[in-house]
Amino acid sequence: MHVKENKRHIELLAPAKDLESGRAALNHGADAVYVGAPKFGARAAAGNSLNDIAKLIQYAHRYWAKVYVAFNTILFDDELDEAQAIVRSLSEAGADALIIQDMGLLELDLPPIPLFASTQTHNYSLEKIQFLEKVGFQRVILARELSLKQLKEIRANTTIDLEFFVHGALCVSFSGQCYLSQATQGRSANRGACAQPCRLPYTLTDSSGKILAKDKYLLSLKDLNLSEYLRDLIDAGVSSFKIEGRSKDINYVKNVTAFYRQRIDEILETDSSLSCASSGRTMPAFQPDPSRTFNRGFTDYFIRRRNKDILSSHTPKSVGACLGKAGKTRRDHFLLETTEALHNGDGICFFDRQEVLCGTNINKVEKNKIYPSELKGIEEGTMIYRNYDHQFAKSLQENKTKRLINVKMQFEETENGFVLSIVDDDDVKVSVIQKVEKIPAKNQAAAEETVRRQLMKLGDSIFVSDELHIVWSQPYFIPVSVCNELRREAISQLEEKRMKRFPQHHSSIIPNSEPYPTTHLDYSANVANKKSESFYRRHGVEIIEPAFELQHSKRTTVMTMKHCLRFQFGLCVSQATADADPLFLQDAKNTYRLEFDCEACQMKIVFEKKTRKK
Repeated sequence: MHVKENKRHIELLAPAKDLESGRAALNHGADAVYVGAPKFGARAAAGNSLNDIAKLIQYAHRYWAKVYVAFNTILFDDELDEAQAIVRSLSEAGADALIIQDMGLLELDLPPIPLFASTQTHNYSLEKIQFLEKVGFQRVILARELSLKQLKEIRANTTIDLEFFVHGALCVSFSGQCYLSQATQGRSANRGACAQPCRLPYTLTDSSGKILAKDKYLLSLKDLNLSEYLRDLIDAGVSSFKIEGRSKDINYVKNVTAFYRQRIDEILETDSSLSCASSGRTMPAFQPDPSRTFNRGFTDYFIRRRNKDILSSHTPKSVGACLGKAGKTRRDHFLLETTEALHNGDGICFFDRQEVLCGTNINKVEKNKIYPSELKGIEEGTMIYRNYDHQFAKSLQENKTKRLINVKMQFEETENGFVLSIVDDDDVKVSVIQKVEKIPAKNQAAAEETVRRQLMKLGDSIFVSDELHIVWSQPYFIPVSVCNELRREAISQLEEKRMKRFPQHHSSIIPNSEPYPTTHLDYSANVANKKSESFYRRHGVEIIEPAFELQHSKRTTVMTMKHCLRFQFGLCVSQATADADPLFLQDAKNTYRLEFDCEACQMKIVFEKKTRKK
C-alpha cells in the first residue's frame, strides 16, 4: 500500500468492536476503522472508552490510517450536553471523523471534526444526499439497497465522498426506518438497542387465512458479499468500501479485512489512477476466505437487479461453507465426498427433515468417513455444511500478521563519522549523524556485512527494508553498539516525523438555510430533540412529527424495505391492484399487515397491535 498525490484514494474500512479488534483490522490491511463511542453508538453493546479510542487512533495514525467514531443514535434533549462533551473529547483524542444520525448535533458548538452522515439517516435518494452535501457533511454512508445505476446517478450529481457497504450482515429494513424492535419490545434500533426481530420466524398468510409459509425466517437476509463488484463500485464513484461487523469476533475481522485487502490491491496494481488510502503492506499468514468465518450464506442484494436469492429463510444462524451431500450412513459415521479437508474438532451443520438447522462436531476423520459427536438427523442425501473450521480458526488465532512500511536506507561516511538516512514510501525522510573515530577495517568484507546486518535489523518496528546503500571511501570498523544506536534513533525520529506529518483533516459545519427536499416530516425523520427540530425548521420544514420513540401510534408502519414477499413468492401484481389482496405476517404474539408500494417496488410492515389468537 503506497499513498501517492494526485490519485484517487480507495479506502478499505473495517469494523472494530474494541481496541484489540481495531488493531487487528489495521494489521490486516484496513485503511480506516470505525469504532463505537463510549455512548450513543448504534451498537450499544460495542461502545469503547475514550482511553481505548485514543490508543487506537495513535496506532492507526502511524500508518496514516484513520479512525471514525460511530456516534449515530438519535438523542433526547437531556442528552445533548453530554453528547457535546463526548464529541469534544473525541476530537481532542484525534478522531478523524464522527459518524452521526441526529441532525441536532449540527446545532451544537462542535469542534472542527469532519461529520459523516450515517446510513441511519436513510441516504437513499439523490435529493437527500445533495442536501447533506450542501449543509456540510464530508461523507455519506449510502443505503445498502442502492443499485449500481443509482450509485452512478448519485456520483454524477454530487461531489461528496461516498461510502458503501460491501460485506456483512444486512438489515432487512432501510436503515433508520425500522421501528419493529421498539414497537414490540421497547428496544429502539435508532437508540442502539435493536432486539433483531427480523431474525425471528414468521408465518405468512393471505386475507383468507391461507398459509403461504409457516414459521420461516421471512425477514432474515443472507449476508452481503460484493467482492466481485469492487471494480464496478469504483467506476460508479464509491471511494470507501465498508465491512459490517462491530459486533463480530476478532477472527471475522482478520479474515474478512485481509480478503478485501487482497481484492482491492489487485485492482490498485492494475490502475495507476488509483491509490491506497494509507501506508504499509500486510502479508497475512493465512489464506483469507469469508466462507470460513461467520456467514449466513451470501447475496449481492440489489446491486444489479432484484432477485429471490437474498433470504436465509430456514435459519438466521451461520451455516458456513457447503461441503456436499452425505453418502451412506453407518452406526457411528457417514460418508462424505468433498474437496475440502476436514479435521477433528470441526463444526458441521445440516437441515433435518423438518428443515430445522442442527449441528454437531467432528470427532474423527478417516478419508471420506466422518465420525460426528451426534449422527441423529444425518441421512444419505443430507446437505452438510461446515460452520466452524477448527484449523482455520487456530491459524487466525496464532497468526502474527504485521503491517510494515517499506523504507530505503543509506549509510554514508562524513568528515567526523557517519550518517544514516532513511526515507519511507510517503517520502518522509530523516538523517541521524554519529561522530565516531573512523578506523579502517582489517577484514573489509566482514566489516561491511556487520554494518549491513545491524542497520537492517528493524525488528519490532513498523518498517521493513531490503535496500541499504553504503557510501564510504573504504570499509571501516564500526562497533555494533554504534550501528544499533544509529538505527534506533533514525527509526524513532522517522515514526515521530510521520505522526507530525499525518494528513489530518479538520472541518466545521457553517450553518446555512439550504432547503430540505420536503416541508413535512413524519416520525421516520427521527426528530427526538429540540435542536434537531430547529435544524429542520431552519432548512424550511414546516411540519415535524416527533420521533417514533416519543409517540404511541396504534397503527404504524414499523418497517420499510426493498425486500418484497410478494416477489419472493411469485405474487407480484400491478400497481392498480396492489392492495386488492393484503398479506399478513404473524409471530408468536402479533399480526402485522403487509402493504406494498409497487411503483417504488417496496414493502411496508404495519403493526396494528393485534394480539395473535392462540
